[in-house]
Amino acid sequence: MNVSFLQDLLNTIADQGRQLLPRSLGGSAPKAGIDELASALLSGRGEASGVALASEILARYRTLEPPERRKFLAFLADTMQPDAEEVAHAARAYLADPDPASMAELQQVVESPRHEFFRRLNRAPGATAQIIAMRRDLLAARDPALSLLDRDLMHLLSSWFNRGFLVLRRIDWQTPAAILEKIIAYEAVHEIQGWDDLRRRLDPADRRCFAFFHPSLVDEPLIFVEVALMDAIPDNIQSVLREAPKNGELVEKPTTAVFYSISNCQDGLRGISFGNFLIKQVVDDLMKERTSLKTFVTLSPIPQFSDWLARTLADAGSTLVSDNERERLALVNEEDWTFTYGNEAIRPLLMRLAAHYFLNAKNADGYLVDPVARFHLGNGARLERINWQGDVSAKGLREAHGLMCNYRYEPREIERNHEAYENEGLVAASRQVHALLKPERSLPEPVKLLQLPGLRTGRQRAAKEARDGD
Repeated sequence: MNVSFLQDLLNTIADQGRQLLPRSLGGSAPKAGIDELASALLSGRGEASGVALASEILARYRTLEPPERRKFLAFLADTMQPDAEEVAHAARAYLADPDPASMAELQQVVESPRHEFFRRLNRAPGATAQIIAMRRDLLAARDPALSLLDRDLMHLLSSWFNRGFLVLRRIDWQTPAAILEKIIAYEAVHEIQGWDDLRRRLDPADRRCFAFFHPSLVDEPLIFVEVALMDAIPDNIQSVLREAPKNGELVEKPTTAVFYSISNCQDGLRGISFGNFLIKQVVDDLMKERTSLKTFVTLSPIPQFSDWLARTLADAGSTLVSDNERERLALVNEEDWTFTYGNEAIRPLLMRLAAHYFLNAKNADGYLVDPVARFHLGNGARLERINWQGDVSAKGLREAHGLMCNYRYEPREIERNHEAYENEGLVAASRQVHALLKPERSLPEPVKLLQLPGLRTGRQRAAKEARDGD
């Protein structure tokens, strides 16, 4: 279907529908408040006038200041509730005679009127994007009184953005510039440093980028993933993001697809999972395109490790680290500590704590602390490896003291890992990760750490250059 034609048609209907509205509800000199317009939309029956009302509500909402927007959202939350008497009557009828008819009646009266309000609001041209923006405002308000409104919106958006409606598109250098600009803006893991950097990440020789789109948001990616085609599992992001090699150095038959960045683009769709579908479909597409690919892994950040470690060290009653180890870990608070001679002395300790963080650290709800781990392990991946100095950018050092990790997607193990994680909370991890939990040999005294720049390794020098470029 020609989306542009459909959009023009809806705009025409909305314009003509305004002529059918009473002046008090959106005519040439509208006097009604946005609350009145919302009530009128829910109670009206005309299609054309409904489209016009929906358009008027969205236009008014865009002009509101944040406090006024929160007030309107509170109006929707407080007033658009199921009728308590009708619910009680239908419930008594069902209990007296629990047949399909009484069940249908009960279901009808308990449904939130907000569902119908947003369905009607979505008839306006471009409404889907604006409703997503409305939910973004709702989440930003952080108001518990709006939780029921958020639940209703989530219910509808989950249906509207069902996997069956999503379209997978490859992003390359021929993709329209408007979309490429959004890829740059939405990249949330490893910042894209301008057009040259983007061109490298879209290099057809050894890079791929895929995004999910929705028919109602033609030029707005919902989520995208960046992939590197390599001949081994990488242990640092610097090697993945480096300048393209000479033609003669390219891997002709790559064996490993590395998912090194997954970015959600729409804040208003937070809580609706697209990533699991995206990864699985991209794996299928890549296997068809490159039969040499046998290994599918991520190179992932550990965004909350530094905060968790700081809380652990601040807890005087914690037995996870000794006083000696606390003193040694003070090194990570020093500037450029990764380039300090002797930083390897804390490597076994930091890696052991990272393994504990992944395998044992839980939040109050009993889930793993790390959100990226929850996502990949919940999708059936295996924690393959924790990488020392995997990301020595300012962000990588701030969030995870430079650590990164690889999650491996093994097709034969995905379902088993997923079930074990969801039902028993078991973390699928390699022997290499479990081996890190073994206590290191105790040191007789804290190691003296000296700054000797001349002894930096080649990898450390490259990391320093990457850090200075941030």
